[in-house]
Amino acid sequence: MEAVTSPETPLARSFWRAAPFIFVLFWSGGYSFAKLGLPHTEPLTMLTLRYGLAVLLLSPFLLRRAARWPRAARHWAALALTGFLIQCVYFGLAYQAMKLGMNAGTTAIVMALQPILVATLSPLVTGRPGGGKLLWIGLVLGFAGVLTVILSGDSLGPSPWGAALLALAALLGITLATLFEKAHGMKTDPAVGGVMQYLVGYAILAPAAWLTETMQIDWAPEFIISLAYLVIANSIVSVGLYIALLQRGDATRISSLMYLVPPLALLVAWAILGEPITAFTLLGFALSVAGVWLVSRQKS
Repeated sequence: MEAVTSPETPLARSFWRAAPFIFVLFWSGGYSFAKLGLPHTEPLTMLTLRYGLAVLLLSPFLLRRAARWPRAARHWAALALTGFLIQCVYFGLAYQAMKLGMNAGTTAIVMALQPILVATLSPLVTGRPGGGKLLWIGLVLGFAGVLTVILSGDSLGPSPWGAALLALAALLGITLATLFEKAHGMKTDPAVGGVMQYLVGYAILAPAAWLTETMQIDWAPEFIISLAYLVIANSIVSVGLYIALLQRGDATRISSLMYLVPPLALLVAWAILGEPITAFTLLGFALSVAGVWLVSRQKS
């Protein structure tokens, strides 16, 4: 395990205190901007282009003298597995769900269950005793909220159960990635980790897109705006911060803030995409937030 021993400056400490909020803000917008671009191309094609551009933009940061490279094959393998779970499973399946018609806000509500699942499954990774009854009540409330949204109407598109299953599988991917990062505990330079993850995503999804999609792109203004946001705000800023915060041991703080993602995502989806915010959507969101709050209270 590599350890960072240099003391942090006051500016660095202030940045890391603000980092979870920056992450949540940019992460929340990712659902709507992905949905904005998907009418102009196919999911795997969009992700392949996104990852290729992210590698090009991040590569110059690898030339920094302070860049810390993994030294063990086990560390490289851990980076590759995390990249597969986040970039291919999580993003790949979430984009497929939205391409099938799932609303961006609904996708965000489903993914908001990640903190609950991490808290529930963490004892299997850490070996520590599980949480009390509040954790299980929170888990039930969270899933009840998602089920309410799923049953609320046309927020899942013309293939509702297909979209729902893809979204739940994407949720499993990001949950497993978080648990795996907590389990191995190895530190990675954010630029090195980001480039490695996107190379893995590109290497897997580019052939998949070539085999299963037309790979045609309509370079409309909406698609260009969508791609720019996804590459810079999501692929570089959000994911980089997420990995760095996990490795700093801030997983609990991230999880406690994740309840802010659904309302922010719902507002962005309403403003950008015109997605309606129905009474059932608000009820499902309230149940999910109550579940996450109970889990956060149990953990604290």
